Parts: sequence; C-alpha cells; structure tokens
Amino acid sequence: MITAQTLWFTGLSGSGKSTLASASATFFRAHGLACEIVDGDVLRDTVCADLGFSREDRRENIRRAAVLCRDLNERGIVAIAALISPYREDREMACEIVGAPFKEIWVATPIAECERRDPKGLYRKARAGDIPSFTGISAPYERPLNPDLVVHAYNAPISECVATIDIRFGLSSLAHRVAA
Repeated sequence: MITAQTLWFTGLSGSGKSTLASASATFFRAHGLACEIVDGDVLRDTVCADLGFSREDRRENIRRAAVLCRDLNERGIVAIAALISPYREDREMACEIVGAPFKEIWVATPIAECERRDPKGLYRKARAGDIPSFTGISAPYERPLNPDLVVHAYNAPISECVATIDIRFGLSSLAHRVAA
C-alpha cells in the first residue's frame, strides 16, 4: 500500500516552487500516483482570500495549507505544496499537522536569481516600497536548517530536479510495486 506523502516546497518568490510542483505532479501522475498541488498563489485567491500578510495571517495561511495536505494524505493522495512559508516555526507547525509523511524540500534559489526572474514584477515593486513585508526584501525568509531535500532548480533542468525528488522519496517505485 502506498503511504501518501506531503512534499512541501519552500523558497523565495520566483525560486521555482510552483514550476517544480507542477512538473513533479505530472511525473508522478504518469507513474500512476494520485497527487494534487496545493499552491500558495491559488490558496491566496481561494480559501485564504480573507488573509493578508501580517505575521498572524501568514501563519494561518500555512495552517490551512497543512490541513488541506493532511486531508489529501488521509485519502491516499500525495500532496505537493508550493508555498513560500518563510518562517521555520510555521513549517514545523505544518509538519505537526500533516504528520509523518511530511517532506520539506527547500528550493534554494539565490535572491539575485529570483529578482532576475521576477515573473510577477514583485521584487521591483517591493524594492520601490510598493509592497510592504515582502519576503526576502522587507520581511524575513528563514531557510530550513534540516530539510529533507535541497533542490537547486535555478541551475539544473526541472526534469533533473524531479528525478532527484523521485529518487529521494521513491514515489514512482512505490507506484510500480503496487501496480505489479
């Protein structure tokens, strides 16, 4: 029996979390795994639309995401979460909520690269003072101290990063054993 897991991607805005989550989901689905993406941007537009970016609201955002992941895991679905989740304490809370199948994956992209990419123009706005409390600029990002995996998506092909995740956590091999 496959034990569903939560793969929790954390990193700065523009680090590649959502891209990596999407590519991972495509790969795992192709190998017969049921999985769903819990994306921070989508949450902010839906179940967390009532939240701002205060410390308390950021914590509540992570709590809600963790509950969603736990619920998916309980239904046998791999949850692939892509959230900045800037505070260690909040990621630890998410791990406690989800339980043992929680895997913290740090998408360790340097801030200079995130700013170079800046897909939404957020760093430019934050540097201009138009976005208060922007993670990495005017609000902290506490890098994981002991993540289950560190991925350097900024200088490796996404397919290579997904293969590394698969090898580390063995999800596709589990799917093949169950199918046999």
